[in-house]
Amino acid sequence: MSTSIALPRFLRIGAGAVEELGSVVAQLAITRPVLVTDAFLTGRGHTSRLVEILSKEGIDAAVFDKTVPDPTTDSLAAGLETIRSHDADAVIGFGGGSPMDTAKALAVLSASGGEMGSYKAPRVYTGPALPIIAVPTTAGSGSEATQFSVITDSATDEKMLCPGQSFLPIATIIDFELTMSMPPRLTADTGVDALTHAIEAYVSRRRNGFSDGLALAAMRTIASHLRRAYRDGDDRDAREAMMLASMQAGMAFSNSSVALVHGMSRPIGGHFHVAHGLSNAMLLPAVTRFSLEAAVGRYADCARAMRIVADTSSDDVAAAALADELEQLCHDVHVPTPRSYGIAEADWNSRLDLMAEQAIASGSPGNNPRVPTAEEIVEIYDAIYSGANT
Repeated sequence: MSTSIALPRFLRIGAGAVEELGSVVAQLAITRPVLVTDAFLTGRGHTSRLVEILSKEGIDAAVFDKTVPDPTTDSLAAGLETIRSHDADAVIGFGGGSPMDTAKALAVLSASGGEMGSYKAPRVYTGPALPIIAVPTTAGSGSEATQFSVITDSATDEKMLCPGQSFLPIATIIDFELTMSMPPRLTADTGVDALTHAIEAYVSRRRNGFSDGLALAAMRTIASHLRRAYRDGDDRDAREAMMLASMQAGMAFSNSSVALVHGMSRPIGGHFHVAHGLSNAMLLPAVTRFSLEAAVGRYADCARAMRIVADTSSDDVAAAALADELEQLCHDVHVPTPRSYGIAEADWNSRLDLMAEQAIASGSPGNNPRVPTAEEIVEIYDAIYSGANT
C-alpha cells in the first residue's frame, strides 16, 4: 500500500534566510500578497522589515496584523476584508502558530467562501486556495510545514481542526534568528509542543516509514536542546536545532497524524484560552502513561532516540523511562497544571464531559495507540488538573 506525502514546494533554511523572502515570492510570480501577522511583531519593527524585503523585489504587500492567539472565526473577518480590498494573490503567515493558522484559513476562505466550520475534520479540503508562504518566528507549532489549520468557533468555543493540502504552505522560510527573542515560557511551551508532535506522529496508528524517520530525528534533537534554549535564549546552536526539529516534527505529524494529546488539548484551549503548546505540555506525561501498554515498543523507540536509556534496554524499561522523563522535562521547564495556571476547579469540572465529547469528535483520539472512552478522557482531565499521575 502506498503512502501519500505532502510537503512545501520551497524551503529556505538558515541564519538570515528571511532576507530571501522577496526572491522566493517573486519566483512564485506573486505580486500582491497580504502579510498576516500580529501587533507584537509589528510593534517590534519586524513587519516593516519584511515589507521592505518584499518591496525591493517590486512586490506590493499589504499588512494584516490583527491576528489573535488561538484564532477564532470572528477574528478572520477583518483579514478577509484586507485580502479583498488589496486584491491579494497570496498570503504570507509571519509569526507563531496563530498567525500561520490565520493565514491558512484566510487563504481558503478568500478563494472558496463559506464558513470555517464547513472545512473541519473529518472533511479533508483540497479545493481552491490562495498560495501560502510561511515564515515562523517560534520553534514549536510546525504549522509552516503542515496541511492543517486550527480555528476556534467563536459561537461554541470548539477548536476546529481543518485538514487538507489546500492548507499546506507552498513555500517556507526557516530562519532561527527570528526565534532568538522568544522568552523562556514561550520557548518551553513551543518546544514541548514540537516534542508532542514527534512522539504522536511516531506512535500514531497512521504512522509510516517517512514520518517515522522525521519524528525520531526531531525527538533526539529536542531532547538535547530544549532545556538549553529554555535556560539561555542566546544559545544560537540550541535555537537553530530547535527550529529544525520543530519543522521536522511538523512534517512528521502532517504526513502521519496527531493523537490523544492533541484531541484533549484543543478543548482546553477553546474553553480556557490556554495556548496550544502549553495545553499539550500539561497533557503529554499523563497521556503517555495512559497509552504505554498499547505500544510499548514504539514508546521504547522514542526513549532510545532521546538517549534516555541505552539501546540495549528492554522495551518495558525504556517505555517507562520515557514517561518519567516527560514528567521531569515538564517540571524542569515549569509547565503549570490547569489549577496552578488559574483555571477554577468548578469551571474545569463543569466542562469535562463536553471537552471529552469534543476531543473524541476531533478524530485525533482514534489515532492513539490506546483509543480511550469518553470516561477515560474525563479521568485524564481529572488527573492533570492538580498534577496527579495517570
